[in-house]
Amino acid sequence: MVATNHQTYVYIGLGGEGDYIGEGGLVRRADGEEEWSDISKGLPDNPQVRALAIRPDDPKVLFAGTDKGVFRSDDRGETWDALSDSPDGHEVWSLTIHPDDPNVIYAGYEPCSISRSEDGGKTWNMMDTSQVVYPHITTYMPPTGKRVIGIAFDPSDTKDIYAAVEVGGLLASRDGGNTWLSVIDGPYIKNNTLDLHHVQVSAAAPGTVHIATQTALFLSRDKGARWEHVQVDEMFPGGSYCRDLLVAPDDPKTIYLAAGAGGGAAPPDTVQEGALFRSRDAGETYERLNLGETVPGRMMAIAIDSAAPDHIYCAAYSGEVYSSTDGGGSWSKSKTPAESSRSLHVYPMVCG
Repeated sequence: MVATNHQTYVYIGLGGEGDYIGEGGLVRRADGEEEWSDISKGLPDNPQVRALAIRPDDPKVLFAGTDKGVFRSDDRGETWDALSDSPDGHEVWSLTIHPDDPNVIYAGYEPCSISRSEDGGKTWNMMDTSQVVYPHITTYMPPTGKRVIGIAFDPSDTKDIYAAVEVGGLLASRDGGNTWLSVIDGPYIKNNTLDLHHVQVSAAAPGTVHIATQTALFLSRDKGARWEHVQVDEMFPGGSYCRDLLVAPDDPKTIYLAAGAGGGAAPPDTVQEGALFRSRDAGETYERLNLGETVPGRMMAIAIDSAAPDHIYCAAYSGEVYSSTDGGGSWSKSKTPAESSRSLHVYPMVCG
């Protein structure tokens, strides 16, 4: 049961990529507050915040992954400390905390690499990705840069960890993250199904891996050996831009998908639109939730407060944030303060 005085804080990272880099930033808003607060002070100048993680046993502790490495705050973003997580030139694109030990944190980077801390971020070691071989089509069709954009544990066996690579397929570790291999390949004429945006594994279906790609949603029932296309409403001819996946913290059979129209695989004249989908059967089928309006940008991120799992949030590329405190029955809307653009838009979101 949630304490009556519980207040959820929501955090959103802002940034760009490639040739499109703006001022970046990190904003915060608590339940009951009207405005979003900028909490970028203490991060690098113009921080490109593309990854966030919140410590589940102490939600005041927040980790931000930036173009200059990982930073930690112990006071909900009021102050920040730089962590020595990687060599120079590694930009952070994903952060994940071990489901059984909150002191163990994984960070994923561009160029493709993964590091681990086992002491809450004080010290880090790079993991072995030397055996990774990307699907051939992703090595010559632009973009050819590889970034680890999502990392997920199998809760039923935490030695099995998966890493989604944008335009690079899926990696897996079978030894708790020490070594990594590519686990998806095949005959392709386009690279959009290998343009991964996230990965999740639910305790309700051990060994079943769910991946969100540029054009569709897929699942594997055998740890990545074979794949099935999961049908969701097409938001443009031939598919949907699938961006984020999240298993509900209180019900492993419930999975949320952030999707949209637009993005790399969509026709050039596609009108941008976002959507939130929900599965009640561990990812077999999905229904589209009514957020009260047509979302004007691709849906980018989902967050659920593990201490108050009826508090659900989703955020669009263009800065609209939709909030529900009744498990998705009704929604309210706010907007991040910065004017969104290709150089400055929503990336990650966490809450707690």
